[in-house]
Amino acid sequence: MMKIFSTPAALLLFTLILSGNSHGQDQNTVPIPDGPYLGQTPPGATPVPFAPGIVSTEHYEYSGVFSPDMKEFYFIAAGGPYDDHTFIIVEQEGDQWRKSVLSPRVGQPFVSPDGQTMHLGRRYMERTETGWSDVKPLDAPFADSLIMRLTASAKGTYFFDTYDENDPAFPIRYSRLVDDKHEEPKALSAAINTGTYLNHPFIAPDESYLIWDADRQGGYGGSDLYISFRQPDGAWGAAINLGDQINTDAWEASASVTPDGKYLFFNRNVGSDSYENVDIFWVDAKFIDALRPE
Repeated sequence: MMKIFSTPAALLLFTLILSGNSHGQDQNTVPIPDGPYLGQTPPGATPVPFAPGIVSTEHYEYSGVFSPDMKEFYFIAAGGPYDDHTFIIVEQEGDQWRKSVLSPRVGQPFVSPDGQTMHLGRRYMERTETGWSDVKPLDAPFADSLIMRLTASAKGTYFFDTYDENDPAFPIRYSRLVDDKHEEPKALSAAINTGTYLNHPFIAPDESYLIWDADRQGGYGGSDLYISFRQPDGAWGAAINLGDQINTDAWEASASVTPDGKYLFFNRNVGSDSYENVDIFWVDAKFIDALRPE
């Protein structure tokens, strides 16, 4: 079973550089309603596909994230109108949403809490007055790391996976920002780094919890979503499976919480083992507080 999508080999296939003025018209003709969250009715405790026909289709949609102001939604799509993996933006202009193509896929997107950096694994873009800058590589000590997903806290601490096709037990690492420079990465504790295919970490802006996906003993399927809460002494608590409302015997992965803290977005393979039909799901995030140890 395929476990990983954001492989470095896939990223290197694309050399087109993004810029703030390079949006292309999307081929999707489904109208997008007005209102927050692309005009979608918010979900409850049961996950549902996000924006059916607009984002989630019978093809491949992956890694949906909002910008901190909730006016931009980014995701990766393939199949249907897209011959290859394609980087899509849906942005709010006045009261209306507009969907367009940014570029071929160049990395798994995550917008920093201050909205000024688009992280793309071991690459990134910076927001400018005219849009996003060209794609840039991270400097040492990350330049040679095979990173699929990197997320950052409000303090600038990086949390990221480290892909190794020859070792499914590659750890999730972190790197603090000290004196405006990121320190040498360190592996997180066994509370996080137990099992295999330890992928796609999401760090809360205040670093109070971490969500990631892994294949661990006692899970519901090949890849489940887990959460760990920061303890008073700074250590990470035991991994908690997000439960059978979110995790199934299918592949669930690449979760994030919206910048307003209200919803969890994640991916689920709803098709065959070929992963040609992967959807972006969302669910009310109130369960996070319910899981938090007292």
